Amino acid sequence: MKYVIFGNTGLRLSQLALGTGNFGTGWGHGADAEVSKDIFNAYVEAGGNFIDTADSYQFGQSEQLLGDLLKGRSEDFVLASKYTNGAEPNANRLVTGNSRKAMVASVEASLRRLGTDRIDMYWVHQPDGITALDEILRGLDDLARAGKILYAGLSNFSAWQLSRAVTIAELTRSLPVAAVQFEHSLVHREPEADIFQAARAFNLGMVTWSPLGGGVLTGKYRKGESGRAEALGGKVFQAENSVQRTQVLDTVIKIADELSTTPTRVALAWAGTHGSVPIIGPRSLSHMADNLGALSLEMSPEQIDRLDIVSSLNPSAPPRTPIVWGGK
Repeated sequence: MKYVIFGNTGLRLSQLALGTGNFGTGWGHGADAEVSKDIFNAYVEAGGNFIDTADSYQFGQSEQLLGDLLKGRSEDFVLASKYTNGAEPNANRLVTGNSRKAMVASVEASLRRLGTDRIDMYWVHQPDGITALDEILRGLDDLARAGKILYAGLSNFSAWQLSRAVTIAELTRSLPVAAVQFEHSLVHREPEADIFQAARAFNLGMVTWSPLGGGVLTGKYRKGESGRAEALGGKVFQAENSVQRTQVLDTVIKIADELSTTPTRVALAWAGTHGSVPIIGPRSLSHMADNLGALSLEMSPEQIDRLDIVSSLNPSAPPRTPIVWGGK
């Protein structure tokens, strides 16, 4: 595993983050405690040190399992969690959303489940359409001053919201916005038009979720599997529902054949050429092994160009210069 300097933080994080949305079975699908442990250990053995969870993942089970797995070695990792959605299926309206009350209640509950007194990176999971950015930022600053969190980031916020939040934090000299998290893959390149540019301008750490398009880029749905196409009501699934997406998947599979590898590894390796830290979210040890195989995959500039062109939002745009995946 290679490591990257994460924005302005000085943190040296592994080039892949381990997403633990599948740790637990509270949603009716996922990995039990033993399989979760095997996945976690495989990630650690590969050199991974960036763990991403949320209070809502498996209705709190993900955080509970991580608390057990991190006992005695929490300083070896950067642990990130999120709040907004609550940890119960029908969470009280006062502990959901982004209000200061919801933030404080959520972080205290997450700390108990994780068995720690500090969360390294605390994400606002998504905008709630109500809470003002200055209230969110003041609340995060208070948590940092109280020693509950070290860094804060915004997940699934728009580029203008991100830019405004960074500016407010700078002007008020409160806890800086350290990072941004958003969806990005060969079938969801829209963030390249604005969020990537804003994050680079402010030198924020960038974390991208669903680099496999909810699994569509693995090619498995062409074989009749369901997986994320049905899980969570298909909310995080990017379907093969256009001519371009069919061409993208055809190209991914063709390049995988050329390299004697899997479509999963091709899609992940491409995602890593944008300067972000992609999150992987395996549900089994075999999925984990396939994901980790992307670390040693070397695509030629010509192959990367083919993927860029077939998935482009603007076919007339000049070729980009891929960023070397990972540091040292």
